[in-house]
Amino acid sequence: MAPQLDSTTRDALLARIRFYRDLGLTEFYRRPVDPAQLLGIPSSGLLHDDRVGDDEPQQTSGQQNEGAPGLASNTWDTASQPETSHEDRTIPARKSFPAPPQVADAIAPAEREAALRLIREDIGDCTRCALHKGRNKLVFADGSAQARLMFVGEGPGADEDAQGLPFVGRAGQLLNNMIGAMGLKREEVYIANVVKCRPPANRTPEPEEANTCSPFLFRQIDVVAPEVLVALGATAATYLLGQRQPLAGLRGRVHSVRGTKLIVTYHPAYLLRDPRQKKEAWADLQIAMRELGLKPPPRS
Repeated sequence: MAPQLDSTTRDALLARIRFYRDLGLTEFYRRPVDPAQLLGIPSSGLLHDDRVGDDEPQQTSGQQNEGAPGLASNTWDTASQPETSHEDRTIPARKSFPAPPQVADAIAPAEREAALRLIREDIGDCTRCALHKGRNKLVFADGSAQARLMFVGEGPGADEDAQGLPFVGRAGQLLNNMIGAMGLKREEVYIANVVKCRPPANRTPEPEEANTCSPFLFRQIDVVAPEVLVALGATAATYLLGQRQPLAGLRGRVHSVRGTKLIVTYHPAYLLRDPRQKKEAWADLQIAMRELGLKPPPRS
């Protein structure tokens, strides 16, 4: 059995895995390693990274990307991943995604608020998966039921769990800037997540959790019927498209989900960690703007 990692090395390893996850590299397989080979590796070695707390983001340089108006640099909202088992396991076969629910009939704009309330009532005080055990508040959605543009994220964080609204922490502040750069206001768009309850320590939702919750997201999409969807990050893109693919292979083009155009871009939390990618995210948002016929507001 391999020796237990010290806390510094483990945290650095988890931070690196989070970084790869944000790039869309979501599957890792452990091969047998001779424990004797680990004895000569210093704890700070190649896995060195600045240590970050569960809810405190890592500070960045504060330099604004000129190609992304309104997307000022900020801090990174990080999340811890669960410690993996040290036991060697056979690589499991990749499971297929469950079929999404059938696309619902169109609903008149005046009836969409009531239809969304019905979905929220159907969710109720949800105990369908294990995420409810650590939940403070269920996070349903925020924004306009008549929105032309809808954003979909991964799941609530600590601030969202406390307030019951999506994207209200530091990543949410950056998302607000992104929306403003597109010439829109937050109350003009619709914002939801794949899962409605905060995963422990902000980890990535397990497939069982996401597959249990995503049918409600699909119902929300059908009711709002936005002209354009924007998937924020690899997890949102995975469950909207029903396939795992690196973010780089999904960005830069228009997909179709439930009769709606889908644009894939980076999660705001990732942009807070790596502000150099804000220019790329702005290019993604410009694709969405072209589909909506929007022009960015003039710079003041």
